[in-house]
Amino acid sequence: MTTPLPTRAFGGFLFDMDGTILSSIASAERAWSAWATRQGLDVAAFLPTIHGVQSVETIRRLNLPGVDPVAEAHALTEAEMLDLDDIVPIAGAAAFLAVLPPDRWAIVTSAPKRLAEVRLKAAGLPLPGVFVTAEDAERSKPAPDGFLLGAKKLGIAPQDCLAFEDAPAGIAAAEAAGMTVVVITETHRGAMDTPHATVADYRDLAVEWDGASLKLEHRV
Repeated sequence: MTTPLPTRAFGGFLFDMDGTILSSIASAERAWSAWATRQGLDVAAFLPTIHGVQSVETIRRLNLPGVDPVAEAHALTEAEMLDLDDIVPIAGAAAFLAVLPPDRWAIVTSAPKRLAEVRLKAAGLPLPGVFVTAEDAERSKPAPDGFLLGAKKLGIAPQDCLAFEDAPAGIAAAEAAGMTVVVITETHRGAMDTPHATVADYRDLAVEWDGASLKLEHRV
């Protein structure tokens, strides 16, 4: 059974970036594949683990001998910044963001700020007024810190925010922050078992703004 879109009004919308408003999968997986090959990892098994989590945490949990997670994550960020091919917006994302009041939406991403900025530019998407990146949150997703900080910067209670996510770690982070979640599935390679409303992209979504709150609707 498909969960319907939330019908209540929200004070603000918070968006993950990669996989949620843009797709950088091809670029990211090229950089990570090269790194994993150098480390002697099973690339096919490893790649699904990189999404939605800070690079340093992905590397740290591998516990590879002689590997400095901070230094390796920095090198990976530099490699990803040089490879901006194939970065595209999720369908309908640009038009959807354009209708939102600037002070009522934020991006909460596990990517470092410099990488996030160049990916948004490559995808033709705007920089948000409130931007929470890897440098800002004490703990990365699936901890709720980033989403809680985003809500705080918007001046909106977490439970009055709607979070758009695509990855399990991000969904768990939004849940832990007490937010309602909509899952964007355009970049998914298979079905996701989730209790939240799911939509492929933004083309069939509309927003009603009454000057005080936002409601998500299906486009007529």
